[in-house]
Amino acid sequence: MTHKMISWLVATLFAVPLSANAGAGTFDMERWYGILDSVRTRAASENISDAMITSTLRSPAFIPSIVKSDKNQSEFKLTLDGYLARTVNQTRITQGQKMRHKYPTMLARVENKYGVPPHVILAFWGMESNYGDVRSRHKLTDAFLTLMYDGRRETFFGNQLISLMKIADKNKLDINSIYGSWAGAMGHFQFIPTTLAQYGVDGNGDGRIDIINNVSDAMHSAGNYLNKLGWDQGQRIVRRVALPADFDLGLLDGKTKKSLPEWAAMGITNPDGSPIPQSDMVAGIVADVTDVERARSIAKSVDAMDSDIAPMPVVTAYLTYPNFYRIKRWNNSNWYAIAIANLADELH
Repeated sequence: MTHKMISWLVATLFAVPLSANAGAGTFDMERWYGILDSVRTRAASENISDAMITSTLRSPAFIPSIVKSDKNQSEFKLTLDGYLARTVNQTRITQGQKMRHKYPTMLARVENKYGVPPHVILAFWGMESNYGDVRSRHKLTDAFLTLMYDGRRETFFGNQLISLMKIADKNKLDINSIYGSWAGAMGHFQFIPTTLAQYGVDGNGDGRIDIINNVSDAMHSAGNYLNKLGWDQGQRIVRRVALPADFDLGLLDGKTKKSLPEWAAMGITNPDGSPIPQSDMVAGIVADVTDVERARSIAKSVDAMDSDIAPMPVVTAYLTYPNFYRIKRWNNSNWYAIAIANLADELH
């Protein structure tokens, strides 16, 4: 496609004002051309086929809504309890149980090969795509070209596009039929292309890796990824515990590691007040600090009115074991890792 035709496509489809120079409210066609040319040159230098390069750049489109999404990522505002209520709900649990009965042999093969049990694979599947029900709406080539043009992480998204082209080339996939999130995650387990290139597995033996349309490939790839992260099927992920009233909030960062006897000596108990195990396991601890502070505020108010009332409501926290930190290498969020742990427990 010629530059003139590309200009017509962008202007016609998206009504973006065109200009030879970037400016407020204008689309910089020269920059767009430069992005396309750089992709073409790099792809050729990395031995991507001419056919794949042509297919990728045949009708590139700039998607303004993707730039808007990238610039307006909302801050995380849910409490931990609110997040868990949204993510580990009965609908998702029931659907996960159905999937366990639907794919028992496949899940067993993944466990035997990678050491990741079915309830863990199902938890990731449920969290990432609601067991494949979430339908991605962005053509990934357009998403990556748009984000490269935007410039905030041009190198990162350029690497993703080149990786996607190599994957499509190697596996004989139609790159223009690969859809994903606006940020480039795709398939049942929402892998970005560089992650797929490193951990993708042909689960059904057909000589291709397709994590979007093939559940076996997707499950085996997820199992392989978790295995390479060091997953230990003999360990739990978190343990729900209760905090003493005077617990140091500075320790609720998940980074401070202590043995279970050391945490017990600081007043950490099971939620029912019973002692936590006394093994030599080392764990961090995380909690919703806002909830802890709110509980302390309520306790002070109540205590001021009646000193005979218990001064501190039970506040839930989580001891975090090594598998918790492996999950965070998949998604660097404490709340996400706790949700995976809770959903996995429900599906065990």
